Amino acid sequence: MLRCIAVDDEPLALALLQDNISKLPYLQLVASCANALEAIKVMQEQPVDLMFIDIQMPGLTGLQLIETMVHKPMVILITAYKQYALESYNLDVVDYLVKPVPLERFIAACNKAYELYRLRNSSAADKKPATYFFVNVDYSLLKISFADVIWVEGLRDYIKIHLKSPQKPVVVRMSMRSIEDELPPSDFIRIHKSYLVAIESITAIKKSSVFMGDIELPVGDTYRDAIEAITRR
Repeated sequence: MLRCIAVDDEPLALALLQDNISKLPYLQLVASCANALEAIKVMQEQPVDLMFIDIQMPGLTGLQLIETMVHKPMVILITAYKQYALESYNLDVVDYLVKPVPLERFIAACNKAYELYRLRNSSAADKKPATYFFVNVDYSLLKISFADVIWVEGLRDYIKIHLKSPQKPVVVRMSMRSIEDELPPSDFIRIHKSYLVAIESITAIKKSSVFMGDIELPVGDTYRDAIEAITRR
């Protein structure tokens, strides 16, 4: 069963989305939201596997919400606008539906999400958890242990991986989103658009800073709730 939420500021569109979701036995609608901020609150309080969301909404748009999420669910965008399709796929959405959405097209998108969910869960059950990852450095693949990573710094098209082992930080042509996908979310946390840190390495937390010994890194406004959450573990 996929736990899902529906997000749309148009009441009629939201009602239609709710009705379509009810037709699929593997979908469980846990909340309907009129804006992105309501959706954030829901996802902070309970697990969500799949989010159906409009793009153009007052305040935070659907795309902006996806960009701000550290650990996002699968996403199906449902919008009246075609021009955001390319941008949305750069955010790894499952599908992009243009209103009005035929029921068969909606079902096809949901089936895609369900198959992806099953694949991810079967893979997780069959494989032992990884303890390392590889990055491309100087035309070779460098193996890095999760436990060796202290923090990661975003540098435009590159990242700098700071390690415990006595060697220089590793600079890799890679996005912060890509490295975030490589690292286990239970052990690492995004604290800023340019910083991701190992939770175990954190020695102190202030309202707008995280410390790892003598190293102080800023906490972005978007990530403060996530930081507060780890203090309540």
